[in-house]
Amino acid sequence: MTFDQPSQAEDPAHSNRLHVAVIMDGNGRWATNRGWPRLVGHRKGAERVRELVDACPNIGIKYLTLYAFSTENWKRSTEEVMGLMSLFARYVKREAGRMNREGVRLRIIGDRSRLDCKLRELFDWIERETAGNDRVHLTVAVNYGGRDEIRRATQAMARDVAAGKIEVENVNDASISKYLDTHFLPDPDLVVRTSGETRVSNFLLWQSAYSEYVFTPVLWPDFTPQTMNTILQAFEQRERRFGGVLK
Repeated sequence: MTFDQPSQAEDPAHSNRLHVAVIMDGNGRWATNRGWPRLVGHRKGAERVRELVDACPNIGIKYLTLYAFSTENWKRSTEEVMGLMSLFARYVKREAGRMNREGVRLRIIGDRSRLDCKLRELFDWIERETAGNDRVHLTVAVNYGGRDEIRRATQAMARDVAAGKIEVENVNDASISKYLDTHFLPDPDLVVRTSGETRVSNFLLWQSAYSEYVFTPVLWPDFTPQTMNTILQAFEQRERRFGGVLK
């Protein structure tokens, strides 16, 4: 497989390691199709997360980034939103020991200011708890939106420019990337969206400028490691030119 060349913001140690980002869509539809509450679908989706994370080393994924809750998802019913927040907390508590045993480092991206203080503390705790792991880097986007991320990054950079910490002439792709939530990650090689929808939904807008995309009709609760492996096999056949021409 020919992997992405390191981006300007990427640590050289990250090169030649596959980063896959997933827009996990279809949980609610999966449950509704079966006459069940939407939260049942979300719980089933959490099981798929565990299975995929476990499979990552065997299918060549070093970095896995999952879109779990967008800045727009607050528009959903209070019951569903609260249920999702509870599910995030249960997942962290239940999987903490497993992640450490399997060498998984978990980090959360997004604007945490709107989250419950106990959930924020739990996120802080799991990031510290798994900080020494390096087998799989799992990043979960919670209250995340690409435009919101860029806005926050721009504000932070503007403050540093005003304070004289950075010169306007030195603002470039690499310096901007350092202000993003994903500053610790290489750009994604591949972005997968489940459920048959064919839009990016405000996910990793800056980072996915040259990512390959796959849109699959499979609903997330039906998405298995085997499904991902099939997608990766097809990905291996793609020619990535990054605006250039292959010789």
